[in-house]
Amino acid sequence: MSSDMGSPFVDTVSRFIGQHQLLHPGKKYLVALSGGADSVALLRVMRLLGYDIEAAHCNFRLRGEESDRDEAFCADLCHELSVPMHIAHFDTSAYAEAHHLSIEMAARNLRYGYFRQLMNDIGAEAVVVAHHKDDSVETMLINLIRGTGIKGLTGISPKRDGVVRPLLCVDREQILGFLSHIHQDYVTDSTNLVDDVVRNKIRLNILPLMREINPSVTEAMAATAEKLSMVSAVYDSAMEELSGQARVPLADGKVIAYELGKITSEGLLFHILQPLGFSPKNVEEVFDAVQNRHTGAYFRSSSHEMVVDRELLVIMPVVKPFTAMNIPVTGRYVVSEDCLLNVKEVKVDGDFSIVRTPECACLDAEKVAWPLVLRTIEDGDRFSPLGMRGSKLVSDFLTDQKVNLLEKRRQLVVADAEGRIVWVVGRRPAHHCRITEVTKKAIVLKWETI
Repeated sequence: MSSDMGSPFVDTVSRFIGQHQLLHPGKKYLVALSGGADSVALLRVMRLLGYDIEAAHCNFRLRGEESDRDEAFCADLCHELSVPMHIAHFDTSAYAEAHHLSIEMAARNLRYGYFRQLMNDIGAEAVVVAHHKDDSVETMLINLIRGTGIKGLTGISPKRDGVVRPLLCVDREQILGFLSHIHQDYVTDSTNLVDDVVRNKIRLNILPLMREINPSVTEAMAATAEKLSMVSAVYDSAMEELSGQARVPLADGKVIAYELGKITSEGLLFHILQPLGFSPKNVEEVFDAVQNRHTGAYFRSSSHEMVVDRELLVIMPVVKPFTAMNIPVTGRYVVSEDCLLNVKEVKVDGDFSIVRTPECACLDAEKVAWPLVLRTIEDGDRFSPLGMRGSKLVSDFLTDQKVNLLEKRRQLVVADAEGRIVWVVGRRPAHHCRITEVTKKAIVLKWETI
């Protein structure tokens, strides 16, 4: 592909696209178009380079007539360039209030949620956004001010999670020069001219001061970010290898466990926990618990919970608390979206054989009082494990089975109408209701995956 304009700006963007393999001929792309200089330049470059594009504009209804002006401008521009356009209107303030978000975060969530849906609808390969070199530098400074690791100093990635940024190779001044060269106008968002949010403070106040010290500060910081990206890649590779060495293979794919003795640095722990929603402060607290072997120390993020359990750090996805389920008669009871409990009564005769697997319990029907109840374990629960004449606390039984503390909290049991536990689900039936030579009818409980 070549530029119809022969513009150095377009050539720079084209080389950057090729260098990072951002876009591919024959694929369709969705261009995020606000009407501002950056997105208008992006739309024009994509058009000049011959990519198959459609545009999407979001009206967040935050700036009154100015928002409607931007929408009309985008519609006229797309009509002029024969680019299909999609428009979405949002009540951003109401969404922010309902979800307890800042206006900025609400707008971001709405925008990218709409883009993902629209991409599916039109068969687009990716959404293309107009972040440029100055945006990347601002992001570096924001992260540095708030506190960050290497990753936070690498700026904005050219491609991530279906979002492509072809203008990261050019700065704002180059964008404005390109638009002037092709005599293309644009609209200005008045909120970008007020230093009321962190990014605007950096853009309007801090960067101009830095340019007084070094007029090429944007280029210098962008070059630093590129070098740090290479360092970050090496670092991530090393951390991935170390985390693999520390991880303990478990049969249950929902449980992740790491050996405490192999978590030797806070950096390694951050690599493990940050993708699971744990903050740097959380990581600091967890590392202290790991180093001091604080068995029972519990931590939770929005998506995962974690506990120090003997020599392991155990991590599991957060699940909703289980609500006790009554089982008044035989039948198939749906426990969750992927599990059910099959309860049936069968005659014990010559054709009957006891199933001895963890997923099944065969009980003497005469020794079980209906109705049954499926619930999580409670403090003080006791039962007599099959093969043992006395009783013991269910929690002690699970400890003997090397069940970690998180799994203990989720352990289900089946109890009868007299409150006696007849089955620790997936582990052991109770001895008092075992099948014997005089058993005439059996209750068979089977845990099934849907």
